[in-house]
Amino acid sequence: MFRILRIIGAFILDFIETIVTALVIFVIIYLFLFQPHQVKGNSMQPNFENGEYLLTNKITYRIHEPERGDVIIFKAPVNQSYDYIKRIIGLPNESVSLKQGRFFIDDKFLDESAYLAEDVYTQGGQFLPEGGEIVVPEEQYFMAGDNRSHSSDSREWGYISKDDIVGRAWLRYWPPSASGLIPKIAW
Repeated sequence: MFRILRIIGAFILDFIETIVTALVIFVIIYLFLFQPHQVKGNSMQPNFENGEYLLTNKITYRIHEPERGDVIIFKAPVNQSYDYIKRIIGLPNESVSLKQGRFFIDDKFLDESAYLAEDVYTQGGQFLPEGGEIVVPEEQYFMAGDNRSHSSDSREWGYISKDDIVGRAWLRYWPPSASGLIPKIAW
């Protein structure tokens, strides 16, 4: 009888140990490596649709700096309890200007044909109006949504801080028909 109770007790302890270990591993992965996010809104269409689920890589920017063209998740500038998804356009110490509906970086046309249709016209906003030019400060980034006519982004509210970046959008896992790694843009 005691033998059976010892076997049952050992099984229960092993089960609890397995559950606790799995939870610790999950928490470490969630807090330090990868985090799920849902795309909310239409600001990144047609490349990212409302309701899609992404896995955010939180370690990439601990190894190297964010790059132009990266799709990132970051704390919203107005309400940091929300996360936004946008594309990096301007890097620290670069001048960003908007001329005739197109971005220019350090007075050179930014070719966005890898992720935008040719006929996309980028309108100015309060922070960066048409014909305006700004210089991105150290540790700051200039962001834009892919759906330029329906995106609240750096043209309206300015830069985002490197400290507010959650991570790089790495993998789309829902819906299954659109699942796969999110490609990096080669510049």
